[in-house]
Amino acid sequence: MMDGMRPFRLANPVLAITLSMTAVHCGRKGDPIPRPRAAAQAMDVELNSLRKLRVVLPVADTKGNSLVGIEIVRVIYLALGLTKPTPEEVFSRGEVVLERRRPDLPGPGEAFVLDLGSLQRPQGWIVVVAVRLGNVPGRPSEVLPWMDPAL
Repeated sequence: MMDGMRPFRLANPVLAITLSMTAVHCGRKGDPIPRPRAAAQAMDVELNSLRKLRVVLPVADTKGNSLVGIEIVRVIYLALGLTKPTPEEVFSRGEVVLERRRPDLPGPGEAFVLDLGSLQRPQGWIVVVAVRLGNVPGRPSEVLPWMDPAL
């Protein structure tokens, strides 16, 4: 026999089982939810020729973190109005006229040329937007004029 030691016994086995089941099943159920991605900064875009744009992908998001996960580059067109619109106006009211997707995109900070020769739209305005994974659009580029292809 043990000197002065009593064997361990549960006072209430039902309470112990309930507590252990609660500890095992606490927390959120299902797949983990990824952190929302911050929007990409605006791209540097300039007219390379009458129908070609030179685009430089951003290297950071709007929070200043390094950028990964650019999936799509979109060109958005808005018809000519009375005044020059802001980039946000073209983005919100315009239509997507061209998309370029991975794997045809270079890495962050690298440049490439977008050929808009097939775009048949009257005079207007265009912006270019980088879209991250999860369909998170970045800030639109500066507004560029679009000339009538008949000219």
